[in-house]
Amino acid sequence: MIDYPTWIRMQELHERDKLNAAQIARELGLAPRTVRTWLGQPYRARKQARRASQLDPFKGRIMGWLQQHPYTAVQILDLLRAEGFHGGISVLREYVQQVRPSPKEAYLTLSFAPGECAQVDWGMWDPIPVGNTRRRLSFFVMVLGYSRMAYVEFTLGQSQEHFLACHQNAFEFFGGVPEKIMCDNCKTAVLSHPRGLSPVLNPRYADFAAHYGFAIKACNVRKGNEKGMVENAVGYVKHNFLAGRPLTEFDSLNPAIRLWLDHTANVRLHARTRQRPTDLFVAEKAALRPLPAHPYDCALVQSALVNSQFRVRVEGNRYSVPARHVGRKLLLKLYPDRLCLYDAQTLVAEHLRSYGRGGDFELPEHAQPVLERKRKANEHQLFKRFLALSPRAPEYYRQLAERKLSWRSHLRKIMALADVYGADKVARALDDALAFGAFSSDYIANILEQRERRLPDPGPLTLIRQQDQLEIELPDPDLSIYEPTTGEPAHEPPPNHDPA
Repeated sequence: MIDYPTWIRMQELHERDKLNAAQIARELGLAPRTVRTWLGQPYRARKQARRASQLDPFKGRIMGWLQQHPYTAVQILDLLRAEGFHGGISVLREYVQQVRPSPKEAYLTLSFAPGECAQVDWGMWDPIPVGNTRRRLSFFVMVLGYSRMAYVEFTLGQSQEHFLACHQNAFEFFGGVPEKIMCDNCKTAVLSHPRGLSPVLNPRYADFAAHYGFAIKACNVRKGNEKGMVENAVGYVKHNFLAGRPLTEFDSLNPAIRLWLDHTANVRLHARTRQRPTDLFVAEKAALRPLPAHPYDCALVQSALVNSQFRVRVEGNRYSVPARHVGRKLLLKLYPDRLCLYDAQTLVAEHLRSYGRGGDFELPEHAQPVLERKRKANEHQLFKRFLALSPRAPEYYRQLAERKLSWRSHLRKIMALADVYGADKVARALDDALAFGAFSSDYIANILEQRERRLPDPGPLTLIRQQDQLEIELPDPDLSIYEPTTGEPAHEPPPNHDPA
């Protein structure tokens, strides 16, 4: 058994939004069989056996009093005491809440002349994957009052820059600007709206309206019926475009909604006008105000401090700027699709806006001065190490620089050889290469390699024929090596001594 409000909602989804039983069941959390049972038949309340109450004899009197004046339950209890009622206040208060006549407010059917008015509102949907995180999906809707021509744009936020940019894109879609725009009391449009007083408009939205030449009509608080056209359009987008559609990436949504607007929403037979919005839009477009010569700057403006890694932090991401701006405050302009950083009036950096989290975005030219300083520092240290190898290293460097265009790479290779062979061996190789006039890291490497190469030890002499052994002639030994170093003459060998 369902209650009466659920039955009313079920009939609205079926008749107004054209949903079938399965779709209504998913929307209301009911079984499809239950929905099919209740569609197309009047509501029937469940009959229950009711116990007699001591309030029963007085119910007619209570109804009469309530129709005369909106008495409270306490006032009615005082009247009933005089009539002889001895019950309590609880049963009386419950009965009064059930039967008290609720005033039904009458609403006028809004109608507008061509180009007179448009209504705007936000819709929200489930979160969608964006990079390494998830962001709640929002969509902006603008509906022209005369033709019911609609514009829809999906965004990943509802902040000021999105609100203004969506207006701007809608005006370009329609090809003009209506005389006034009706909106609710969101902070991007209305700062406050005291009951019975004029609304306090957001200064950026008021400036935007002055630029495009339209008036702002803020609805009364909690009076969504005053912009019922766009409220219905938001529900139409949810039930006929988003419902059942797999949402895997944000970039495909706006091209898809544009096709849906062109081929479904704006060419359908509208339930109220009984005409297609595109047909009525022919007359309304001619009544729209022309677009200004220059678009409004919709950016959200704030300051950003550059840290020591020449980055600014925006919404959990880091964006690079030229390294010379480290420690300074820059002007940040945040657009829905990009962000720009200014030093006074000079644009110093521009990046695509990321809606993920924890990203680091660097432009190569921003880091180039830092890399250049680092390269020069490394080259200076390399040059100092090279000059320390040998007293003749400066001369070798001078000759090398005169002959080789790529002398830096030769110095790096020579110092790499010093790490492998040692500084002393490389210094000796430099001296030899300078004597030979060989100025290249390849020559140094060849000298070191030749000196490190060990020749094989000589093997014993093998003579196969005995005749070869007899023909061996040995020279006379040199006995001068045995002479004393004191200068005394050496003793003569005995006459019969054979030197052999």
